[in-house]
Amino acid sequence: MPRATWLRSAYLAALSLLMISSTRAADVFYRGTWKIVSAEVAPWWTEQTKELIGKTVIFTAKSIAGPRAAACRDPRYKVRDYPAYYLFQGLFGEMHDRDKSVDPVKVAASVGFHGSKWKTLETGCATELDFHFIDPTTAAFGLNNYIYKMKKQPSDTHLVAP
Repeated sequence: MPRATWLRSAYLAALSLLMISSTRAADVFYRGTWKIVSAEVAPWWTEQTKELIGKTVIFTAKSIAGPRAAACRDPRYKVRDYPAYYLFQGLFGEMHDRDKSVDPVKVAASVGFHGSKWKTLETGCATELDFHFIDPTTAAFGLNNYIYKMKKQPSDTHLVAP
């Protein structure tokens, strides 16, 4: 292999590793222990349950521990910014598609999401749960037509290293 080709390949490989490591370091805000602190009826449903209240969800690099509905081995995390339309697997958007007078941003605000976009942790797990971050210490997920909110536990607020 010519020296110029080898140098270009080595440069691209080093650049790729740098980009991957900096992305991982920036996206680990979700790691740590989270306690489920509330459940509210999702706007698209009319019944309520609180069976998960008080349970914890722990995000690590290699797993999600917690109630069976949230637990996952070998998650494939991706952090994305979601507008209101796509929160909770797009159910706010579906509400709008069925009734054009429904504003997904207003529906999002009614359950605590203020603004226009929110960080969402896609887990890549079979549970297909996404975790939407209202702020750095509050996350929400939808399960069986309920919206559960979680609060980051104080002992884990320092856990940001990969």
